[in-house]
Amino acid sequence: MRDALVDRGLVEAGEAEALAHHAPEELSPANGARVVARAWVDPDFRQRLLANATAATKELGIEGIEGRQMVAVENTTTTHNVIVCTQCSCTAWPLLGLPPDWYKAAPYRARVVREARVLLAEMGHQLPAATNIRVWDTSGETRYFVLPMRPQGTEHFSEEQLASLVTRDALIGVARIEDRAAV
Repeated sequence: MRDALVDRGLVEAGEAEALAHHAPEELSPANGARVVARAWVDPDFRQRLLANATAATKELGIEGIEGRQMVAVENTTTTHNVIVCTQCSCTAWPLLGLPPDWYKAAPYRARVVREARVLLAEMGHQLPAATNIRVWDTSGETRYFVLPMRPQGTEHFSEEQLASLVTRDALIGVARIEDRAAV
């Protein structure tokens, strides 16, 4: 793959090696979890994140390839957000890491747009009928990620403890972070 990209002039030889080294260490859902946890404990950061996610994540030293224009969409008690890339598999790599296989699959990409509620239920994320679902189509230019609701029962959790609750699936919007009082 590297040779084909270099041969076609799409990347320089050194860029391919840098990305291979960079990806596992710096492109990770752990970054997204840190961002969410900070937003949950710092209302000012949360406002900056919702106003300009790219700039806010840079405050935490998170930026880079596939994250030049990131947008945070916030789940509320009445609205649930889910992301997809209907054209390919774009995600906010700095916050989500490389996309999971199911995210890249044509059935997910088509069905989440047509029947989001049904697909989410099949994935184990049942939403009340009254909850509005917004599907955000990530593109090469704009990369969305979900700011999940803070789970109940976590009021005394540290930022690190909160970050440990956040999953890549929650950042995509296909999973819920369980309330701690119920766990």
